[in-house]
Amino acid sequence: MDSKLTLKLDENVIERAKKYASNKKVSLSRLIENYLDSITSQQNDDFEISPFVKSISSGKSVPADLDWKTLRDDYTDNLDKKHQ
Repeated sequence: MDSKLTLKLDENVIERAKKYASNKKVSLSRLIENYLDSITSQQNDDFEISPFVKSISSGKSVPADLDWKTLRDDYTDNLDKKHQ
């Protein structure tokens, strides 16, 4: 169920938010609702994970013993073979 909410905000903030919402093709109300939902639905209050980090997280982990130099060399060799 939707309800109305009146907010008092700095005029410049409102204008920037309207432009941002317009560029993202979302209403300002939906933008604020999504923000409030994201900050109030967090399970762990110890620290906050930014929306950007959430959006790029895949749930996969990198092995602790990964040899980055070997991985890079193998990748470079593979690219060399591919583009011969």
